[in-house]
Order: sequence, then structure tokens, then C-alpha cells
Amino acid sequence: MVADFTERVLELIERIPPGKVVTYGLIADALGDGGARQVGRVMSLEGAAVTWWRVVRANGTLPPHLMTDAQEHWQAEGTPVRRGRVDVPSAIWHVG
Repeated sequence: MVADFTERVLELIERIPPGKVVTYGLIADALGDGGARQVGRVMSLEGAAVTWWRVVRANGTLPPHLMTDAQEHWQAEGTPVRRGRVDVPSAIWHVG
């Protein structure tokens, strides 16, 4: 069951278009399973295999050790950023 949840999280992330983001909580809501922390756990263990910079906290940030690399990806993709973090209302991708 854990492998299934992991696979579903990663598959959803692969569908996020460039320049858009989804929050950890919205992924859990879209899957109807787990929560933001479970999605975060998947990302910490398996996220390097997908476009991890497109999954952000509700405030538009990522863990500090990922922020510099993420900002480079956001700039390259034209993701709306304000004060160094994603402008979530402008960048949100509506799963569905």
C-alpha cells in the first residue's frame, strides 16, 4: 500500500506543467489519501526522480537546503516568484 501511495504521488507530480506548482496538501487532497506530511515523506525519499521544485509548502517555500536549486528551476520555467518564494496564488496548478 505504501508503494502504491508513493507511485500515485510521483505520477501526479510528473503531470504538473512547467511554471506551475502544487502544495503538499493539495496532492494529498487530490489523491484522497494521506496528508501533507505523507506527501513530504515521499518527496524526501523519492522526490529526486521527479520535478520536485514544483511541489511547495503552502507559503511557496521548500526546505532551506532545496531553495537555491529550486529558485533556479523556477526562474528557468517562468514560475511566478515574489520575494524569493513562489507566488502560490499565481502559480497554483489545479489538479484534475
